[in-house]
Amino acid sequence: VQLQASGGGVAQAGGSLRLSCAASGRTFGWYAMGWFRQAPGKEREFVASINWGGASTSYADSVKGRFTISRDNAKNTMYLQLNSLKPEDTAVYYCAIRSTYSSDIYYNAGAYDDWGQGTLVTVSS
Repeated sequence: VQLQASGGGVAQAGGSLRLSCAASGRTFGWYAMGWFRQAPGKEREFVASINWGGASTSYADSVKGRFTISRDNAKNTMYLQLNSLKPEDTAVYYCAIRSTYSSDIYYNAGAYDDWGQGTLVTVSS
């Protein structure tokens, strides 16, 4: 499946952004998805994940209470709402999808098979 991430940009600390991840190429709604991010000079890290139906979600401690992951299977699109942004949220954000069905959610980057190209979020203080 092909993933296209969008919605990144520049925001001030305390501001908000909404990222989207549009999927094409095969049935979207059967697979768990996730968001990861990579800041300059750092390794890619888990941000949030959502199961195939959207009923189960999980967040990294650093974003819990500020970010919200969701998906619209009818539109083949996953979202990440970023609120109360902090300068340390500055990173390239990547979306990812598994290629095998499961009702679980996944935290490891290695569990995902296809990745989007990333969208840059810059938060100024």
